[in-house]
Amino acid sequence: MAQLMGVRMGFLAFLLIGGGSGAAAWIFYPGRSKNANAIRFLMVIVLGFIAAMASSLLGQYGGYFQSGQMLEWASAIVAACFTGICFTALAK
Repeated sequence: MAQLMGVRMGFLAFLLIGGGSGAAAWIFYPGRSKNANAIRFLMVIVLGFIAAMASSLLGQYGGYFQSGQMLEWASAIVAACFTGICFTALAK
């Protein structure tokens, strides 16, 4: 049960990290948006979540860190921010 709770908490943490950084990239990126609508905003949030999860899984698979270490969270934040910035730059 405790292991399942850890998986749920990791999912929620990556959702908040990825979604928050993707949304921040969309909001704070300079320039006027051509088609600023809810679908693109949600797409940035989902892409940030996927990037955070992928960086965590790849880092654990590569043996760079274990689940719950600070480097895992840092890599998730960097990956989500980078993905959000790239998508926003291409969309605007």
